[in-house]
Amino acid sequence: MAQQNFRQRLEELGLQLPPVAAPVAAYVPAVRSGNMVYTSGQLPFVDGQLPVTGLVGAEVTEEQAYDAARTAALNAIAAIDDLVGIDNIERIVKVNGFVASTADFGGQPGVINGASELLGEIFGETGVHARAAVGVAALPLNAPVEVEIVAQISA
Repeated sequence: MAQQNFRQRLEELGLQLPPVAAPVAAYVPAVRSGNMVYTSGQLPFVDGQLPVTGLVGAEVTEEQAYDAARTAALNAIAAIDDLVGIDNIERIVKVNGFVASTADFGGQPGVINGASELLGEIFGETGVHARAAVGVAALPLNAPVEVEIVAQISA
């Protein structure tokens, strides 16, 4: 497959990959195994801070959480880029999204659409993926969302 120019697409969208977020526990941001890259769960850090914290459906609106999922996905892409280079991505295979939400909130898929739609904007058909959108009681540092990505890369 011909190498893509996803870095240029980021620029066209007015997006910049952030520095890779430092791990908050005993793990690395991404691991390559063969032609696959698995990211650790990425929080929606912006300049080392979480712009919004709390549960979706209480302290955090669905719109804020959608934006946070976009940010977390961008952070995951940055981890892939740091490890193997964004232009070596051949396919976004899977996205797992976790939404810290109230017991009565059922909009987790809409929140994680923030990540999925961003991947579509950047990668087009290469960004079409399988996905899970899961509601959880709490996430690290009281983050409202966490996103992990599995990507197939060129050899």
